Amino acid sequence: MRRLAGFLFAFAILCGSFHTPALAQEKSLTVFAAASMKNALDEANAAYTAKSHVKISASYAASSALAKQIEQGAPADVYVSADTAWMDYSIKNKAIDAATRVDLLGNSIVLIAPKDSKIENVAIGPGFDLAKLAGDGRVATGDVKAVPVGKYAKAALEKLGSWKAAEPKFAMAENVRAALALVARGEAVLGIVYSTDAKVEPGVKIVGTFPADSHPPIVYPVAATVHARAEAKDYLAFLRTSQARTIFEKYGFSYLIKPTS
Repeated sequence: MRRLAGFLFAFAILCGSFHTPALAQEKSLTVFAAASMKNALDEANAAYTAKSHVKISASYAASSALAKQIEQGAPADVYVSADTAWMDYSIKNKAIDAATRVDLLGNSIVLIAPKDSKIENVAIGPGFDLAKLAGDGRVATGDVKAVPVGKYAKAALEKLGSWKAAEPKFAMAENVRAALALVARGEAVLGIVYSTDAKVEPGVKIVGTFPADSHPPIVYPVAATVHARAEAKDYLAFLRTSQARTIFEKYGFSYLIKPTS
């Protein structure tokens, strides 16, 4: 009997060794998101992981760069863009499951300066002379040809009649966080970024806000890619909850939909 018991114990251990790796295998998702999302989405992702035990790996960059990477086969499950144009581009190229798309968040663009700058309380309206305000310095924002924040900035300055004079002074960055860093380090005297970015960088201050009607609405759509893992559906559902809304609004985003729970 003692020999039989020993055999059964050894057999149980052997069987357990075969099943343990499968049980221990983590579920995970890869999220490609606009650089401006980092602080808020990191917190939302942590909350989702605590609830679901699904690990989230997030990659942050310009929406344009991420859309191109997804188009070329990068293994993303979810894409969050800082404008509708790059989401439309990805859907057109059949990289995104259009049925899962939700226009989730809104934002605003602001004029920033280094924290110790003497520039204060700039009134931004028709005829706003950004070139004069910048003087001999540079103005940082995202690449106006591709990066959403740069596109919004150019559209606003064109409508206000300020773009032509200010254009030579622009330092184009690869994404909004890179532009933010240029101002925080004092390498640019001014910058145009999202209000949410300015709020998380202690090295800068907001000196003016662009009128909402001076540029297209700032909308952040989110969707699953066509190759997304099954867990993406539940993750997208979480982003539509009151818990997620609270997190995003804490960082200054506006929530564009009615929470589901």
